[in-house]
Amino acid sequence: MRYFIHLAYKGTNYHGWQSQPDAISVQECLEKALQTLLRKPISIVGAGRTDSGVHAKQMFAHFDFDKIIDSEKLVRKLNSFLPKDIAVFNILTVHDDAHARFDATKRTYEYYIHTQKNAFECDDSWYYSHALNIEKMNEACKILFDYIDFECFSKTHTDVNTFNCKIYEAFWKQNENQLVFTISADRFLRNMVRAIVGTMINIGLEKISLEDLKKIIESKNRSQAGFSVPAHGLYLTKIEYNYINL
Repeated sequence: MRYFIHLAYKGTNYHGWQSQPDAISVQECLEKALQTLLRKPISIVGAGRTDSGVHAKQMFAHFDFDKIIDSEKLVRKLNSFLPKDIAVFNILTVHDDAHARFDATKRTYEYYIHTQKNAFECDDSWYYSHALNIEKMNEACKILFDYIDFECFSKTHTDVNTFNCKIYEAFWKQNENQLVFTISADRFLRNMVRAIVGTMINIGLEKISLEDLKKIIESKNRSQAGFSVPAHGLYLTKIEYNYINL
């Protein structure tokens, strides 16, 4: 039987989602906890691969187990067993062909910037105090909808077959001492959101123009785009499936 795990995690202490040699990951912690509690080797597949230090307010992963699981009981045990910065919300029974990564139809990320120094947000939001032209940055967001190839925002030497992504929404919202960038797409490339935010910062500083942004995207060259903002301000906030309603 196939099960989906609905969870969240603070990425500060982890080298991303995916298991890797000599570095602790969220996937590794979750697999070890499941194997201990279910007394059987368990391999899980995540909906995506968040980078080191990136957080997830909503993440899904699937695994197979040959018995019917008491979801409520297992969730309670997992949350007692897992570190305090990984929280499991639910375990869902799905059809045998369901896939946490390939079946996701839409993903949403948010990037948080605090514009006034705050000792309590230093691990959860990026502090940036320079004045930014938010109106211009939102105009830049509209340009993203005119393109599908975002190789210019992708980490170089990544193993992907295409750099095409369909962006559904992208906008900046300014609160009193906080900026939030929201972006949704069918898929994201490695480092894509952080590179877009860095490029938008340059637009907000009026270092580059809206026409420059078009040229950057059309160049398909990562070196033409802006800097990659720090990971600790980035959150995976929503993953959507046709057969899951939460």
